[in-house]
Amino acid sequence: MTREYPDLTTSRPAGPPSNETDEYAEGPTDRFPGPSGGPPPDRGGYDPRADPRADPRADPGYYGPPPDNTGTGTAADLTDDYIVRPRAERPTTGWRHAVYTVSGGKINPGVSETEAARNVLLRRIRRQLPGAHQIAVSSLKGGVGKTTVAAVLGLTLAEHRGDRVVALDANPDAGTLADRLTGEIGVTVRQMLDNIDTIDSLTAISHYTSLAGRLQVLASEQDPAMSEAFNRDEYEQICAVLARFYNIIITDSGTGLVHSAMEGTLALADSLVVVGAPTVDGASRASKTLDWLVAHGYAEQVADAVVVLCCDRVSPEIDRERVRAHFLGRSRAVVEIPYDPHLATGGRLDLSAMRDPTRYAFLELGAHVADRFSG
Repeated sequence: MTREYPDLTTSRPAGPPSNETDEYAEGPTDRFPGPSGGPPPDRGGYDPRADPRADPRADPGYYGPPPDNTGTGTAADLTDDYIVRPRAERPTTGWRHAVYTVSGGKINPGVSETEAARNVLLRRIRRQLPGAHQIAVSSLKGGVGKTTVAAVLGLTLAEHRGDRVVALDANPDAGTLADRLTGEIGVTVRQMLDNIDTIDSLTAISHYTSLAGRLQVLASEQDPAMSEAFNRDEYEQICAVLARFYNIIITDSGTGLVHSAMEGTLALADSLVVVGAPTVDGASRASKTLDWLVAHGYAEQVADAVVVLCCDRVSPEIDRERVRAHFLGRSRAVVEIPYDPHLATGGRLDLSAMRDPTRYAFLELGAHVADRFSG
């Protein structure tokens, strides 16, 4: 007896099923429902019930055709931010860091709000600097922390940037910047001036500077008989040489505003930091500093200045919010430096010995200054 087999070449249509009803016709249209059980999603006119092997556009994982090849793309488009999937930042402090370390990086709880804010400040501090940038730190009144602010600002910028930073003591009255940073005052700006024509390299400059961490320090003349020799013309000569080899020049100006070197400091400054305190005398002197600058043609620099309030002396009788609001109305930003026992000693300054709020405040100051690095 001969067994008959069905003709497989004609049992199933080769193409899509017709509208005729037969055993091979498709079932109801809700066989491939949309997300809510309704009709299938619109895929640009393509039937999602078609065989994905015949037309990849019918694959449920298909998200549309690739972008048109317009020929406008370049290799510069393939940046890290564009092609790498976002990933949580690695925590570096607190219990989050402990969890990340113990789990070998498999558990990443992310960073805290404080660390996230700190990372934002660091990105601002590290912004690109196209050329030399000079920062003047000044105050009409002594004893409010001007030298401390100049020194720690220099340490902060040098610590978190990859370029060269130098701090210059332009105080004509035996300034203490080098004392607070390195303690080396044997070679000063006077010796550098005497040999300025021979300085043609960073190595030559290093003979006249000392090093605090990654910050270069140029001490002021300590002999009172020689201090008046440091005038505006000589200050400008020094800055012209420093600008050839350093990206950031921080000048700790002398107390007062009328001496010759201060004229050169203000004339060359790209950024201005005015230091005061949240006390009656400290705040009034800082505001009078701004008044003097406006009266002498520096109104634009005042509007773009950063005011620093050193809070080593505070009193509940002082309304600090009013003090802050006053300076915010006159300048670009206000930064409060909290009391810190390490700063209060008046001795050698070390970032690692300062409290976390103090370091954070100086990061904020550095970020405000760096905001003007792009010009």
